Amino acid sequence: MPVSVSEIPICKRILLKVSGEALMGEGSFGVDQQTIERIAGDICEVTHEGNQICLVVGGGNIFRGLAAAAKGMDRTQGDYAGMIATVINALLLQNALERQNIPTRVMSAIPMSSIAEPYIRRRAVRHMEKGRVVIFAAGTGNPFFTTDTAAALRAVEMDCDILLKGTQVDGVYSADPRKDKSATRYDTLTYTDVLTKGLNVMDAAAISLARENRLPVVVFNIGEKGSFRRVMRGEGRYTRIVEVTS
Repeated sequence: MPVSVSEIPICKRILLKVSGEALMGEGSFGVDQQTIERIAGDICEVTHEGNQICLVVGGGNIFRGLAAAAKGMDRTQGDYAGMIATVINALLLQNALERQNIPTRVMSAIPMSSIAEPYIRRRAVRHMEKGRVVIFAAGTGNPFFTTDTAAALRAVEMDCDILLKGTQVDGVYSADPRKDKSATRYDTLTYTDVLTKGLNVMDAAAISLARENRLPVVVFNIGEKGSFRRVMRGEGRYTRIVEVTS
């Protein structure tokens, strides 16, 4: 059912999308271990409140297929390299979560049985029902699709109540607030707003998939300690992307 624009819905099963850039901390490339440990701690807090959590992690902190294609690399090969980057991040997050005694499974859309389970929908659901955090790696397994699209797809497949996108800013703006100080921040948007305004928050395929399945999307700053838990309580600063109800 569509949700009211005035509240975060009561959620039991949550998909958290963590951008690769969010794992860099204050750096400009790679992974900051302290940042990963803090994000894992935030996930633990929400898990301990009885929620079922699955994750999709990006790989932009290590490799971006689209950027490589702009420099002459074959787009398909570049996208596959980007998928491998997401697997690296997924394994690092898994390690950080299990260091905090949270049982975790990494499921990859690209078969690599030595380090991750193959993605099987029913198995993923069962893992969450048993209290395990499931990390979906390698995007959709197909080139030309972003990890945002993978997040929307997995959220729908897992029958999640909400998709949270953790970024480096506290919501959706009319422009990048780190570059344009006059950028306007939105508290609430509809799916159509995002598409018609050309807002750079998720790609059109991801937003369209969310709209078709009435999946609420919340964008927040995962760089702030405890922000995941606060957002789930309807506190703090974030942007909701929902279908308006009359």
